[in-house]
Amino acid sequence: MAKKKTVFLCQDCGYDSPKWMGKCPGCNKWNTMVEEIIQPDKGHRRSFQTGNTTSQKPEPISQIKSEKEPRIDTRINELNRVLGGGVVPGSLVLVGGDPGIGKSTLLLQASAKLAESSQRVLYISGEESIKQTKLRAQRLGINQDQLYVHAETDMDLIEKAIQDIKPTLLIIDSIQTVYRSEVTSAPGSVSQVRECTSQFMRISKSNGIATFIVGHVTKEGSIAGPRLLEHMVDAVLYFEGERHHTYRILRAVKNRFGSTNEIGVFEMKEAGLDEVENPSEVFLEERSNGAAGSAIVASMEGTRPVLVEIQALVSPTSFGNPRRMGNGIDHNKVSLLMAVLEKRVGLLMQNQDAYVNVAGGVRLDEPAIDLAIAMSIASSFRDQPTNPTDVFIGEIGLTGEVRRVSRVEQRVHEVAKLGFKRVILPEKNIGGWTVPKGIEVVGVATVQDALRHTQGG
Repeated sequence: MAKKKTVFLCQDCGYDSPKWMGKCPGCNKWNTMVEEIIQPDKGHRRSFQTGNTTSQKPEPISQIKSEKEPRIDTRINELNRVLGGGVVPGSLVLVGGDPGIGKSTLLLQASAKLAESSQRVLYISGEESIKQTKLRAQRLGINQDQLYVHAETDMDLIEKAIQDIKPTLLIIDSIQTVYRSEVTSAPGSVSQVRECTSQFMRISKSNGIATFIVGHVTKEGSIAGPRLLEHMVDAVLYFEGERHHTYRILRAVKNRFGSTNEIGVFEMKEAGLDEVENPSEVFLEERSNGAAGSAIVASMEGTRPVLVEIQALVSPTSFGNPRRMGNGIDHNKVSLLMAVLEKRVGLLMQNQDAYVNVAGGVRLDEPAIDLAIAMSIASSFRDQPTNPTDVFIGEIGLTGEVRRVSRVEQRVHEVAKLGFKRVILPEKNIGGWTVPKGIEVVGVATVQDALRHTQGG
């Protein structure tokens, strides 16, 4: 009889060690090493068999026929946008988000939409009983015959259910509750999550079943379990938003079949999630005109331009070291731009606290938002409001120059649709594209030029 092997596995990154260590060498996290028993290799692994068992031979890439990937329409436009046009058969999609954010609600609504179009859907619930899922479905108005619900966590029994139902779409809620009996560690551990995800990947690829896996997130906001999980799947979607606000943002951070960083916007209502077709109007609907410290930016989220208000509050500090805080943006960017304003423009900010907020709960991380942040900070510092019909686009360098940005034509067309009159953007972006009617485009080379056009120097 083969001897069992004991190893210590990091529950964050999957690093293994023959002995326990307080700090994981792989991810530098403390107290994440957990003892697990590794079963001896029995020489074979049971796999999910299909009718086609012929092995394929390597082919020259020049002789491989390219075919357009078919997609399944979820009939939820915002979800289709994030996925790149719909669900690809045989794809494995990981959906993460905070507890109560709406992951299960969104997937149950998508299941109902597909079931309405005669697509067979299997919803595996590992955290709720069938009756609990039925109560949630009744609240959402879901009652389709092609939607099958199964409350199970044993991987073997889940495989049998998949073979019996033969679904088009499979939903696992959640991967941390599923376990394989051959693996001795507890459900949710590194070994269980890795083994179960590998098995779902084989099932998905060999049978053309589109599979959605729900994953828990840690306090830091990343998917719980090893990072290997994100590398195994075809797409990773994060559900963002505050539970106390009604708006939710579904963001693609990895997508083998579409654009990354694409977003879909939803509003949480009593009857479920509703799509928000024009997020720019939502993010700007509560904007107060004439208030100092406010600036509008046209940001690109994937392939979609979104207009967002950036708010800044600058006030004298009461401490030795002034505070720099950012909500929805990196706080280091706030410190950098304030240093540029002080050195290149002459605004004395070394004794000022600064708080910058992106209104609406969205998170922005592209360079083109720099100019709007700098304008909002300068506006609050001088107590001079910016023009409410102005929009700012541009990246700022350390020497104070305003640098070129991408997809400027799409941004300006979105500005025109929402009734703004003037766009302040890098002068290198002027030319080579058509300016919409009713829009004045002002090119600037430095931050000083931008301030001169907006606040008189």
